[in-house]
Amino acid sequence: MTGQVKDERFEFQAEVKQLLDIVIHSLYTDREIFLRELISNAADALEKLRYQKLTSQEIVDGDLPLEISIELDEKNHTLKISDTGIGMTRDELVTNLGTIAHSGSRAFLKYLAEGDKKDVNLIGRFGVGFYSAFMVADKVTVETRSYQPGAAGCLWSSEGTGSYTIAEAEGLRRGTKITLYLKEDAREFAREATVKRIIKQYSGFVPFPILLNGDKVNTVQAIWTKNKNEVTEEEYNEFYKYLANAYDEPLLRLHFSADAPLTINALLFVPKDNFERFGFGRLEPGVNLYCRKVLIQQQSKDILPEWLRFVKGVVDSEELPLNISRETMQDSALMAKLRKVITSRFLKFLQEQAKSEPEKYKEFWKNFGMFIKEGAATDFTHRKELVGLLRFSSSRSGEGELVSLKDYVERMKEGQKDIYFINGPTKEVIESSPYLEVFQDQDIEVLFTHEPVEDYILSQLGEFEGKKLVSIDQAALELPGTRKPDGDALNPEQVEELTRWLKEVLGDKVTEVRESRRLSTSPAIVLNPDHLTGSLQRMMQVMNKDINAIGPKVLEINTSHPVIKRLCELSRKDDSFARLAAEQLFDNALISAGLIVDPRAMVHRMNQILEKALQ
Repeated sequence: MTGQVKDERFEFQAEVKQLLDIVIHSLYTDREIFLRELISNAADALEKLRYQKLTSQEIVDGDLPLEISIELDEKNHTLKISDTGIGMTRDELVTNLGTIAHSGSRAFLKYLAEGDKKDVNLIGRFGVGFYSAFMVADKVTVETRSYQPGAAGCLWSSEGTGSYTIAEAEGLRRGTKITLYLKEDAREFAREATVKRIIKQYSGFVPFPILLNGDKVNTVQAIWTKNKNEVTEEEYNEFYKYLANAYDEPLLRLHFSADAPLTINALLFVPKDNFERFGFGRLEPGVNLYCRKVLIQQQSKDILPEWLRFVKGVVDSEELPLNISRETMQDSALMAKLRKVITSRFLKFLQEQAKSEPEKYKEFWKNFGMFIKEGAATDFTHRKELVGLLRFSSSRSGEGELVSLKDYVERMKEGQKDIYFINGPTKEVIESSPYLEVFQDQDIEVLFTHEPVEDYILSQLGEFEGKKLVSIDQAALELPGTRKPDGDALNPEQVEELTRWLKEVLGDKVTEVRESRRLSTSPAIVLNPDHLTGSLQRMMQVMNKDINAIGPKVLEINTSHPVIKRLCELSRKDDSFARLAAEQLFDNALISAGLIVDPRAMVHRMNQILEKALQ
């Protein structure tokens, strides 16, 4: 076939016919991706031309600017997309547009044939993106002229049926122009607003100017591909505002590139505010996935774990197939590897921030700590790094000061075996808790947790750097030191008698009543006979709407406290008031533990106690 033939009709290869039939009659979802495919093809043609300029001396129309132009005609319902790229010869037209010359395209047909799959997003992945034009056009023409000196211009034309024609065309400049004669139900793609939106969504960072009816559309640079030393603070902030549709600057920024194990360019931001914390609903993922600056998936659910949904930004990897489908993305080993690399790098960045800028990390923790806790509770792959990012207040920390598990271990007392923690709604409430008394006496630090998820994480973790993590409301706690009752305490015989009596009065509310070695100022305390912490039991009470969901407790009594000594006297006299006092003592201990008690029974009992006290 030579360029001297003026006009000739060709039959599409059988597989192309099959492909076009599927495209025209079956693929209707997300039809707008045809424009992404055509722009990507144009950008590839320009990239190839740029390479030829470096290696070849003779190029047709060497002074033409490298750009993509789109012209719309609403009246005649046409869309024209042209580039000044490498162009095609007549033979290349036949090879590229008339036949399927590689196995990837056959794989696409096989994929669509299996299970009646109609996933249009796969079309470019198999190298057949040009044919997506027939989703919206009932006729397509291609005018092209190769960069090679002496190559004739050609006009390719088809209605997407069984054949196409190629004719010689004079007066063409280098590059390719594709004209789409839009179908009646696709005329929206001749509207400037529609096309502008599609370009910005999918192709906003293509590395060549895209002109829409003469105006440049892609005005924001793909700064994630640059060296971070070449990007100004202002450019970072403007890019973040564009990407996140935000008005303020980000709190944190991570810009990095990697060559192994994958080629990655990433630019990630942490916003200043967490609107999920304010009750505005669950955040959607905020990272867009690109391949060579072309959007693969907006707000990708697969590139980062769900607990990092607050992160905004861009991840670009050349190794991802263009238009990888959501189904394939979820199952892809490549995606899993990419996800692990990005997540690990971001967690390392947070660790560096915590060390180098503790005040900024404190602000991050205040707003986004909930997501780190969510990750530590659910993500076993990254739990070790996440646990290192956790922060707590403690019995030694000052106002607003945060403590990491590493900080705690580094200042543990000599001979201390365990890391101690206790849950309560606020630091002030915990500091007045009876659980803290023996630790205050021994000057041993206790971490304060304020949410059940923190207790769950620490309980699941079990230990940190070889030190056991122990909630101090456990009955089996190995105390760091014990306090002996003073000389005015009950004697062993009285203790034996009183504990037996209390067990009888309280019945199945307690598994055991015993003398305490941890109390100094409080009369009594309840402890958990199992490893379920008080906060998790409180959560169970709320979830089950059952105040009895806490199960029986161990009751410890301070045998030197006036209330306990007086109760001992009354119990010996079989005073009915003693039983009321015993039940109230137990309920008071439950309240100190933050557990819910039956208010009706307690109010009735309190009225009886008041009546007795006022006589």
